[in-house]
Amino acid sequence: MSEPVHPHRAPGRKVLRRRSLWIPSALILGLLSFVLSLLYLGANNNPTGSMHDLPIALVNADKGMNMGGKQINLGDQITSQIAHSPDLKGKVAWKQVSRSEAEDMLGKDKAYGALVIPENFSASVAALAAPQQQDPKRPTLQVLTNPASGSFGSSMASEINREVAHTTSTELGKQLSRQAKLQAAHAAKAEASGHAKPKADHAVKPEQPSTAERLLIADPITVTVQEGHEIGTHSGLGLSAFFYTLVLVLGGMLGANVIHTQLDAMLGYAASDYGPFRRVKPAERISRTRHFAIGCVLMAGLSLVTSALALVAAVGIVGIDASHLALLWIYGACATTAMGITALALLAVFGMPGQLVSMLVLVGFAIPSAGATIPLEALPNFYRFLAEFEPFRQVVDGVRSILYFGAQAEAGLGRGWTMIGVGFVVALLFGFGMTRFYDRKGLHRSPIKVLEPQPAPTV
Repeated sequence: MSEPVHPHRAPGRKVLRRRSLWIPSALILGLLSFVLSLLYLGANNNPTGSMHDLPIALVNADKGMNMGGKQINLGDQITSQIAHSPDLKGKVAWKQVSRSEAEDMLGKDKAYGALVIPENFSASVAALAAPQQQDPKRPTLQVLTNPASGSFGSSMASEINREVAHTTSTELGKQLSRQAKLQAAHAAKAEASGHAKPKADHAVKPEQPSTAERLLIADPITVTVQEGHEIGTHSGLGLSAFFYTLVLVLGGMLGANVIHTQLDAMLGYAASDYGPFRRVKPAERISRTRHFAIGCVLMAGLSLVTSALALVAAVGIVGIDASHLALLWIYGACATTAMGITALALLAVFGMPGQLVSMLVLVGFAIPSAGATIPLEALPNFYRFLAEFEPFRQVVDGVRSILYFGAQAEAGLGRGWTMIGVGFVVALLFGFGMTRFYDRKGLHRSPIKVLEPQPAPTV
């Protein structure tokens, strides 16, 4: 490819009339807008309708009570009703565990929330149902949230738990109302029978429940909400992990584009334009394989720098809540390297279209399927399929584990390391395999040829 010193003048109007400029540009930009709109809005259109097996812990700590020689445990009854609710079948995966197991699940990002039936639940209900209670205490159900798993997922679980608690309270209120009516009927029958005292004794008739008592019986359960796994106030409501991962992913993708362009300019395969100044260096021939290898080495080395600077900005300047800083730095560098080498491989194989392909692979398909904003369990099936291998989900699980869950392997860090390693190896195999194939076939890249200055044509 040559670059003449005195090219023919290209009038602007004639350039704009060229179909070869309009049609490819329109196809590329239009298709890109269509695909991105389809991907992003398709993932977030109806999370509730797409919900499938959202994990929520269900704890029954109720000890029950003995009533009339019979052991009663309302917690068992309520737990069974909740777990087999037809309205939530297939939508919620109830995990019936102990209180300690529920806290462990919340602390390892295995559940978005928990619903707890306390140990005195049956006793509280029985006391509320007893006649003429002077100071009845309402039975309670406790809702535990998990904002570390993502604010949207935690909110979904909390809302489900609230609705379940309200339904439970309504059903229990119906039972208590029927019991209160039976007690009133028995009292009236006893008064009308011969067991009633003479009128001279001025016996006091059983008091009817007041309006407040009837309302209390109709909706007896109160719901308390608290964080089941606390995070810091500077955690973006559980979204700082998503944005930090976005920095790492973009650092890898954009870094690969910068490295590829700079390497081409240095070797004379592309011109360098800095404002009005244009420079073309003397050509240095290099194989595609070596070009890709040099880019990978640069990416690995520079990722240590970019990860450190991202950490300084996020923690040192912005002040996000973070611990395990050394681990976060190394993990970020490895994630950026894997992303960057993937993008370099796509650029080496596809050339200019590789930029669009890498954007779709690393951002377009990856972010909607990451489960970082909308839970994976609330995404359509297509996105849950993508989440099994798309890199963004793997990286964000590890970052979330480091920031919120004490860097536990079970909380996503183990999977994050594994998938980063897999992505790194796959990208290298793909990149080196295809570039060596191109080199063997003689499909070499031609550097720009710098011509000697020529006199302008005379008229």
